[in-house]
Amino acid sequence: MAKKFYITAAIPYVNAKPHIGHALEFVQTDTIARYHKLLGKDTLSLSGGDENAVKNVQAAEEEGVPIQEFVDRNTEAFRKLAIAMNAEFGVWQKGSDKTHHYSSVQKLWKLCEKDIYKKTYEGLYCVGCEAFYTPDELDENGECFEHPGKKLEKVAEENYFFKLSKYQDQLIKLVESDELKIVPETRKNEVLAFLKEPLQDISISRTNDRAKNWGVPVPGDPNQKIYVWFDALNIYQSGIGFGWDEEKYNKYWPADVHVIGKGITRFHAIYWPAFLLSAKLKLPKALFVHGYLTVNGQKISKTLGNVIDPFGIIEKYGVDALRYYLLAKVSPFADGDFSEEKLKETYNADLANGIGNLVARVAKLCEKDDFRFDESIHRSLNKDVEKHMQEFRFDGALESIWKKVSELDKYINDQKPWEQTGENLKKTLESAVSAIRSIADCLVSFLPQTAEKIEKQFAGPKIKSEAPLFPRIK
Repeated sequence: MAKKFYITAAIPYVNAKPHIGHALEFVQTDTIARYHKLLGKDTLSLSGGDENAVKNVQAAEEEGVPIQEFVDRNTEAFRKLAIAMNAEFGVWQKGSDKTHHYSSVQKLWKLCEKDIYKKTYEGLYCVGCEAFYTPDELDENGECFEHPGKKLEKVAEENYFFKLSKYQDQLIKLVESDELKIVPETRKNEVLAFLKEPLQDISISRTNDRAKNWGVPVPGDPNQKIYVWFDALNIYQSGIGFGWDEEKYNKYWPADVHVIGKGITRFHAIYWPAFLLSAKLKLPKALFVHGYLTVNGQKISKTLGNVIDPFGIIEKYGVDALRYYLLAKVSPFADGDFSEEKLKETYNADLANGIGNLVARVAKLCEKDDFRFDESIHRSLNKDVEKHMQEFRFDGALESIWKKVSELDKYINDQKPWEQTGENLKKTLESAVSAIRSIADCLVSFLPQTAEKIEKQFAGPKIKSEAPLFPRIK
């Protein structure tokens, strides 16, 4: 029986349409999933729509659209982006799904009930983060670090609270020991620093009035809705059967990796494991935390007007060109910059003049002579690629593949097959074809369309020139 591998991308808020930053996480998640599928694992990946947030209701009201219609439309836009990025999600779970998700969240609530109590609370609330903050967690202007320029709301109401403080010591041990592994180390250290301060219990419900009567009802209390983070984090479980298909749930849970952006580390590294500990459920094995995609050095924001539509980029350059840029030229662990100019430079240098030119060159050489190539020529995954992928270093993995591209180019220049004949020529071309096929094997996780095209072109026994993989852009 194949070993399972269950990976999730974060569940995006759907208060606005997706931008280029969302494409980054979808591609990273898909690349990890495809890699583990190559290793022969029963692989499942999940994302969906975080639909029960107050900010979704506010955005729908601004637009004058019914909330359900609004979230349906925007969640579908995210699903279409995943499809356009060739990111294969086996499960796409909506937060407003009353058939499976609502009952799943209520089940989690009931399992945590011993750690839930009701009290009146007053605090500063950031609608953007859907979270309360204490004054010392804000910047010098008293604003949230994630949403500068937006004043926090002072909120006073009676809510249900979760005893987060009860799990402080347990969480420290889990993170320190890497039982809950946080990659990279810098993010792990940030979580531990936060856990060294006394943990405050957290509010996990909202009054119907403040939730605009939208979201999952608190079991046994029709006047309250379950807090969006308690609800949305459980999409990782509700999407694979928690509360409705125990066989599927037991097969895939726990998650092997949650892929998340740095802004939601606390929710995933502290709140989520605490809820699971309280419910006596298994914990995810690892969090891979990536940075943000910036545009010309600035955070992507509607206010700044620097939102880039990924669909337009895909149409212009092709999906694998965008996948390559996001994986090869953006650090997996730090903020990375995107500009169309840089994408164009990368496209011409690495794709058109690099892999594209090499494939065309070898195919042309093979076409001249009527050689029939052995389809069983040995190919294997590059050991460097394996090492980098274990550490989520997509840029390093692609660098090692492009090293093979350069080495093969040099081999052809050194051997001068255009001057060879007979067995010598056959031997040189067989070596070149074997190397091309190995490169294609390595590219499957990163550039699946390109890998498939190369595989087809070099499947043999007769190899022909075809249209360029990446026509040069002027």
